[in-house]
Amino acid sequence: MGKKVTVVGAGFYGSTTALRLAEYNIFDTVVLTDIVEGKPEGLALDINQSRSIEGFETKVIGATTTADGGGYEATANSDVVVITAGLPRKPGMSRMDLIGVNAGIVRGVAENIARHSPNAVIIVVSNPLDEMTALTQLASDFPKNRVFGQAGMLDTARFTNFVAEKLDVKVSSVKTLTLGSHGDTMVPVPSRCTVDGVPLSERLSGEEIEDLVTKTRNGGAEIVALLKTGSAYYAPSAAAARMAKAVIEDSGEVMPVCAWVDGEYGITGVYLGVEAEIGSNGVRKVVESSLTPDELNNLKIAAEAVRSKQADVQSL
Repeated sequence: MGKKVTVVGAGFYGSTTALRLAEYNIFDTVVLTDIVEGKPEGLALDINQSRSIEGFETKVIGATTTADGGGYEATANSDVVVITAGLPRKPGMSRMDLIGVNAGIVRGVAENIARHSPNAVIIVVSNPLDEMTALTQLASDFPKNRVFGQAGMLDTARFTNFVAEKLDVKVSSVKTLTLGSHGDTMVPVPSRCTVDGVPLSERLSGEEIEDLVTKTRNGGAEIVALLKTGSAYYAPSAAAARMAKAVIEDSGEVMPVCAWVDGEYGITGVYLGVEAEIGSNGVRKVVESSLTPDELNNLKIAAEAVRSKQADVQSL
């Protein structure tokens, strides 16, 4: 049977993710769904008409879904599902401001996905990310390794970009890492950041690094404020698509993602931004890296901050 990926939500984020996944040419089918009637079908038609130009064979199928679960049969037996459904932020909103409304949407999606694709790996990108990942696992009742969230890939990419621009070097020469939560308790890991193999601390002062960390933490809000309607989608969709690619290729690639942590770093029982090895069953294992005492402490603070919020999602 051919490889199949579903992207739930055909807004800018979802449709761009579907396009990237199709252009990889590693799936037989990409299914794009939305509750706005005709929108996913129209976008699918448009993407399919680009196939001969870009040289890919993946077929894109659009499906309008309904609140009562209609239309989800098109997604049946997906290997990977990317959930982008929910409202984006508006200027001045925090990710947490979305929790009430998006919880209802994401819960419904997770239940429908579980019904039609019981063996899928789910990648969550809806905000607030850490909480929606926990909710998706609860609502789908999938093993925790088969549900993980996209955060660290994006935050790390933003951090890398800011460092490269600050030093006027190629982005390919910069390696950075962020852990923790996707939001205020994001934990950049300067001890793991290098430029052409040289520690970042030898290229920038502590103050300069801290400025870039703050810029990274506010990276999404800065874009939201400039766009005025909607939020970022080019970099986020690139991150989500790469994660889906690692799953379908069973690559074993180590990526910073929002994964279930159970004992690693002395932290137990919470979805948190960590590095993980990604394969066909989702998270193969959480990869513990050496952190400075300060970084480890910040990671534990982030874990407790998201833990209290994730406990709340059970009732949403």
